[in-house]
Amino acid sequence: MSADWADTVLWWHVYPLGFTGAPIRPEGPVEGPVPRLDRLHAWLDHVVELGLNGLALGPVFAAQTHGYDTVDHFRVDPRLGTEDDLRRLIDACSARGIRVCLDGVFNHVGRGHPAFAAVEADGPAAPTAGLFRFDRDGWRPGEPVRADVFEGHDQLVALDHSSPEVAELVVAVLRHWLDRGADGWRLDAAYAVPPEFWARVLPEVRRTHPHAWFTGEVIHGDAARFVRASTVDSLTQYELWQALWHGIADRNFFELTHALERHNGLLATFLPSTFVGNHDVTRIASAVGPELVPHALAVLFTVAGVPSVYAGDEYGWTGVKEQRLGGDDAVRPEFPPRPPDASELDATARGTLDAHRALIALCRRHPWLTRAHTDVVHLANEQVVLRSGTAGAAVVVALNLSAEAVELPAADATTAECGTGRLAGDRVQLPARGWAVLSA
Repeated sequence: MSADWADTVLWWHVYPLGFTGAPIRPEGPVEGPVPRLDRLHAWLDHVVELGLNGLALGPVFAAQTHGYDTVDHFRVDPRLGTEDDLRRLIDACSARGIRVCLDGVFNHVGRGHPAFAAVEADGPAAPTAGLFRFDRDGWRPGEPVRADVFEGHDQLVALDHSSPEVAELVVAVLRHWLDRGADGWRLDAAYAVPPEFWARVLPEVRRTHPHAWFTGEVIHGDAARFVRASTVDSLTQYELWQALWHGIADRNFFELTHALERHNGLLATFLPSTFVGNHDVTRIASAVGPELVPHALAVLFTVAGVPSVYAGDEYGWTGVKEQRLGGDDAVRPEFPPRPPDASELDATARGTLDAHRALIALCRRHPWLTRAHTDVVHLANEQVVLRSGTAGAAVVVALNLSAEAVELPAADATTAECGTGRLAGDRVQLPARGWAVLSA
């Protein structure tokens, strides 16, 4: 890994357009710039109080709608403000010891991107024609350009990653914002881009920014092979996310332990980017129920990886993703002007917030967890005991999904760190739907 700081970063992941209340699907020309990014400043101390030290921003560059249809990689979206607003936010983060990761969309651009507009006007003769894959022979002046698009989305025009012009563009964009204070990049839809493209681009960027960190959005496939071929530092761990929420919701921990075995196998190659929520999926409280959110968190913060908290999950916010226009809106809501006081939270939200704080603090106390292997000590459909450790230390996670109290093996643990369980000799006693993290 080129960025050694990534071993100790814990991200707070924000979707800025939703967070700030910006219009996602404007009906007319966008007025602006409007300095909505400033609304994040009031939440930065909350990030630190949680114990987190990274701000992973969703798309902030000029786009047509949801931010993943970029029309200018070098300009902040006027719905969010200006470059000065972004730089002020980065500076405020830096003053608090918070790293900043930006979201780069380099597989495709919005159909309204000026470079593609030039292709629509002039076809192969356009100076930007080398950026795109389109039917050059079949094009006639005045006719629509038949261009490759991203996964059937007509408004997302695919870039030609065999083109030197695309590589030069991406290198320039990455360097531009790293020069302005960003620490790393999430590479959107990295799985749709040939890994050889990243292998050309990222070493060139690291030549001038050796401490930059790059994580790719990869949903399936051979993750270790992709990392070796692409040179990215990390990949999104969707397999673990799926097994975690699904195993809890279906009361089937066998699915989780299978994914953990595969997760262990990745560590020789890279540290995965781990999560239980993000801007593209149903919120964890909706997926498993508010009472079982701590069970998911206990796994997230004790298995190896670079973990992130999706903003709002720390309060147990709910939201279901739907496959329709606007189907992401429920998981990308506008945030209040400031974090709520404890007195404003109900008991469930306070409990979820306390669980986040306790488990993040545990992760901070045991930084070796970042690279620890996890073994399964006990397994049943509704109970599991996991032991994450190194040669010199370990933590034990005991989870109970059933409506009955249970006793489970404590796996040599000597101290209860957090949760609802109680140590009794070599056993841990868990109440109905209880959880515990112990240290050995």
